[in-house]
This record gives sequence, structure tokens and C-alpha cells, in this order.
Amino acid sequence: MSGQNWTIEGLPWDRFDPAKIDPSIVPVIKAAAMVEHNSRDYARYLSNIFADDPCFQALARDWAEEEVQHGEALGRWAERADPSFDFEKASARYKAGYRISVDAQNSIRGSRAGELIARCIVETGTSSYYSALGDAAEEPVLKAICRAIAADEFRHYKMFYNCLTAYLGRESLNRLQRLKIGLARIGESEDDELAYAYYAANAPEGAVYDHKAYSAKYAAHAYRFYRRQHVARVVAMVFKACGLRPSTVWQGMVSRAAWQVLKIRNRRAIRQAA
Repeated sequence: MSGQNWTIEGLPWDRFDPAKIDPSIVPVIKAAAMVEHNSRDYARYLSNIFADDPCFQALARDWAEEEVQHGEALGRWAERADPSFDFEKASARYKAGYRISVDAQNSIRGSRAGELIARCIVETGTSSYYSALGDAAEEPVLKAICRAIAADEFRHYKMFYNCLTAYLGRESLNRLQRLKIGLARIGESEDDELAYAYYAANAPEGAVYDHKAYSAKYAAHAYRFYRRQHVARVVAMVFKACGLRPSTVWQGMVSRAAWQVLKIRNRRAIRQAA
């Protein structure tokens, strides 16, 4: 995989403007830095699942290094936005409390094609998320970082989708099976990964981790940056990964419903976080 054309050093750090920082965006940037920086564990997991496919393993390693760079860029920005934040210390806290099973030999999705569908869903979420953050951010460096990451994540989606297309020729999955895997992976956004990242990055020393509380805190901050066009793109990309035809009446209906659900969940998360 190739195509990343930016570096951390090449970002416009000289344009950093504290006066343009939205304080509500800083906690989710810190949390995002934790998740992105942890991607080498996922590359190890994928390398085990695709043990007989050295070409995919190389792609997975390259993907992970790009994700790690995302985390480092976000972490460096967060340290400037909040001088009390220690990215290295927060990353160590996150890794000490959240681990995935990197030694699995078979995909938890039931097949390698299923694993690639799940990866497409993840890249759908991240590409839309950083697009939303980039559109919302007024601070110039953060805007540049988020837009660069969003472009990478769209490219990662295409890479995993191309691999999915190849594997579907060996491991046939019908649309219903693909949809079930996709929806299951969407549901996993409520697991500990994001909630614990928010805790590790933002909670004071000695604070007790509570999944429900920190999940609500994360959602209350993160969901507010989405706009209708970001949700529409999510739905289109999920449709494609699940083998459903995009640009249909159904896609429009699902997009409108998803937008309403997101607004409801945001209001609920704000109440819970309060």
C-alpha cells in the first residue's frame, strides 16, 4: 500500500493557534490518539489470520505504521493544546488496560472475507469521523491533521475493500451474511476500545474506570461533530462493503434514519455524561 504523502514534521506547526481551539474537541483528540497509536496489535492479529498471504501481511504492516503516525500526530497536537497532557504516559496507561487477542489463528468473524468486511466498517467509521472533526475544527494544525488522516482512512477502506473482493472469490458470503457481519462490527463501537481510550487519555490518576460512564463521556463529545453529509457517506460505504447497491431509495431511507438515531444517541449521551 502506498499513497501517504504527508509527515508529522511537514504539518503546519508554525500556524498553531491556541485561540482557535474548541475545548470540547480536545478530549476526543486525545482518545483518538490512543486508539490510532495501538494499531500494531491489530496488524499482528491480521498477520496471524492471513498467515499464508504474505502480500496482505505486508499491506497490514504498512497500514499499521500509517495508523501509528496518525496517533503520534494527534498526540503531539494534544500536548500543545493541553500542556498538562503526556501522550506517552497516556498511551502506556491505555495499553496496560486495553488489549486485543493478537495470537488468534482464526478470524473472530468466521472467515477471512468476514474479517475484511469488518475492517471496511472500521475504516468507514474513522474516515467519516476525521472528516467531521476536520470540518468542525477551526485551529489550523488540527484541521490539517484531520483532513490528512481522513484521506488516509478513505484509502485504507479502498485497500481493504479490494482485498475483500479477492477473498469473496474463495469464501463466498451472501448479502445477508455480509450485512450481519457489518452490523455486528458497528455494534462493537460500544465496546471498551473507545471508552477506555477516553478514560486513559482524560481521567485523573486514581479514577476508577466505569465503562458506561466513559462511553457516555466519549459519545457526548464525539457525536456532536457529525453532520448529515458525514452520516450519508457512512451509509454508502457500509452498503458497498455489505454487497448492497448504493445510490438507491433504501440507502436514502437508511441515511435519514441513521441521522435521526445519531442525534438521539448524542442527546442521551449528553444526559448520561452530565
